[in-house]
Amino acid sequence: MSEINIERVKEALSNVIEPDLKKDIISLNLVNDIKIDGTNISATVQVSNPAMHSKKRMQEACEFNLKRALGQDIETNITIEGMKKDRAPEHRKVLPGVKNIVAVASGKGGVGKSTVTSNLAAGLAKRGFKVGLIDADIYGPSMPIMFDCVHDKPDGIKVGDKQYIKPVETHGVKLLSIGFFADIDQAVIWRGPMASRALSQMITDAYWGELDFMLIDLPPGTGDIHLSLIQAVPLTGAVIVTTPQEVALMDARKGIGMFKLDSVNVPVLGIVENMSYFTPAELPENKYYIFGEGGGRKLCDITGTQLLGEIPLVQSIRESGDVGRPAVLQEHTQVSDAMNDMVNRFLERVKWRNDNLEPTKMVTFDNEQKA
Repeated sequence: MSEINIERVKEALSNVIEPDLKKDIISLNLVNDIKIDGTNISATVQVSNPAMHSKKRMQEACEFNLKRALGQDIETNITIEGMKKDRAPEHRKVLPGVKNIVAVASGKGGVGKSTVTSNLAAGLAKRGFKVGLIDADIYGPSMPIMFDCVHDKPDGIKVGDKQYIKPVETHGVKLLSIGFFADIDQAVIWRGPMASRALSQMITDAYWGELDFMLIDLPPGTGDIHLSLIQAVPLTGAVIVTTPQEVALMDARKGIGMFKLDSVNVPVLGIVENMSYFTPAELPENKYYIFGEGGGRKLCDITGTQLLGEIPLVQSIRESGDVGRPAVLQEHTQVSDAMNDMVNRFLERVKWRNDNLEPTKMVTFDNEQKA
């Protein structure tokens, strides 16, 4: 067997891909402290996802590639640790006072995307975060109902020498929706450019001030509004909402695929599975999987994404939305516990993303990509 040296070790490890960063661990400079003592090889490897299962997979991949390249009789001691990375400060001309901008999307309508967004926003505000919410579902705005402010109208506010729209504030959340500017029975019949311009105005012509989180509730699918958003602001990440049945999962997978395109490259923070199961009030220990079981977890495994929550199909969620008080504000119920778990996992994922990944770059499309 040829002499083992550092170059051969690096060559073997260059075949190991960091799953989140999509490059090999050598070119990413994630391998440190390589030591060789005869046939004993030790090294420290950093991984972007500090979860135990992620570390275990990275360790197995390193050991496999080392033994394949250098011989099955070598001894390996690979230490895996979370990536320590100083994130460059993010400078934005648009929404410069907002720390995190997160889109909430779904592949198809009717899966409860707006319900999830409203509860996520209210749950963050309940924890003391400064939260803004843009209802970008131009053709079906529902946030004014879900926050009990259908009849409210945004005021104007002058900052310096410029006049801005002042968002409506309710349950600690600053909110703008096209629903504030149209009668409740009036249909919004706009072509794509008009809808995109309305979104742009809610982003740039409103005074949002300092926020920890800006949530943007997108329409279903992958259309003009989605493209306009990712061109207007660099997103911290995206959350995908689905239900467990196959038709919803198929469309959700397309939504994830859009954010993961090389030309877009927006981190998907996780998946929320809504209507996961039904528990009748008279049988609180029973779970009935009306739309199928485990679809969200399966989608996470396929796409390499995290599951943020499994929200039950419970009447009080609908009732809370109808009266304009998000269910997450209830006190220790089955629903509020599920919603709060979702908020906590969301916060963990945002922290992980900001600790380990570079800020998202502005997305630009040439004419061919637009077409």
